Amino acid sequence: MMCDVNGARLNTLKALYPEVAPETSFENMLNGVGLDAVAVATSVKLHFPMAKAALLAGKHVLIEKPMAACAAHCEELIELARQRGLVLMVGHTFLYSPAVRKIKEIIDRGDLGEIRYICARRLNLGLYQKDINVAWDLAPHDISIILHLLERLPESVNCTGSAHITPGIEDVTLISLNFAKDVSAMIHSSWLDPRKVREMTVVGSKRMLLYDDMAPLEKIRIFDARVERPPHYDTFAEFHYAYHYGDIFSPYLQPEEPLKAECLHFLECIQQTKSPSSCGTRGLEVVRILEASSASLKLGGSAVPLRRSAS
Repeated sequence: MMCDVNGARLNTLKALYPEVAPETSFENMLNGVGLDAVAVATSVKLHFPMAKAALLAGKHVLIEKPMAACAAHCEELIELARQRGLVLMVGHTFLYSPAVRKIKEIIDRGDLGEIRYICARRLNLGLYQKDINVAWDLAPHDISIILHLLERLPESVNCTGSAHITPGIEDVTLISLNFAKDVSAMIHSSWLDPRKVREMTVVGSKRMLLYDDMAPLEKIRIFDARVERPPHYDTFAEFHYAYHYGDIFSPYLQPEEPLKAECLHFLECIQQTKSPSSCGTRGLEVVRILEASSASLKLGGSAVPLRRSAS
């Protein structure tokens, strides 16, 4: 069953999927027979009320990113799903892409050495949103990937940005995630750029990795490059950094559609009663970072400590 209040859009969907029953009322859809799960893909402000209604109706729920407009709503949804034994999953689609899975494998093997920093760029011309800024729109993808790769949360968040087109809604932002042991991550998001960019650089102590999601081939390239600090010398003239330049390697990626993999994982979690990789807790972590970025924006880019769960 598919539900949309926009009649014209619903007619288009009916033409594409004639075997799927259309519905304009979300309440009627939830009360229908034979519905076990609901995917919520609408404005961020509607994520919480629609997901809550679906959980109360006993439906498993997949919510598009970001999970909700505030952490308190995320926490309520997590608790509601726990009480009712339902699957709650967030659409962090890139976690199900072959490229991100391969990067995680490379990092876990230690091929890059100790991770020093990650830099992500997600840019394009539009699409402008009316109720959220570009950080809430685009950065969830990169935040979820970074948390997945590092397997830890930042200690604080800095964010600067500008609203060039719509007053009060930033269309360009730069988020800095500050982790323990001098590890950092930077996320540049923009609706105001001449070309579409989806890049992430991971710099390790042994090697460096470039992930370009827009590349038709060789989405991942590993650079055997690094900088080494020499041992102590008595004079500054004897002190020279060692620069290592080696080969560039691109691993093979098995073709797979990330959105299809995400949906299949959702169904698998329902059938096997297990927690999704992008569960509600992972969605909550991303929203907490987005909240901290909004607070930092209001403070002119000052560092905002990341709020942790009470547990």
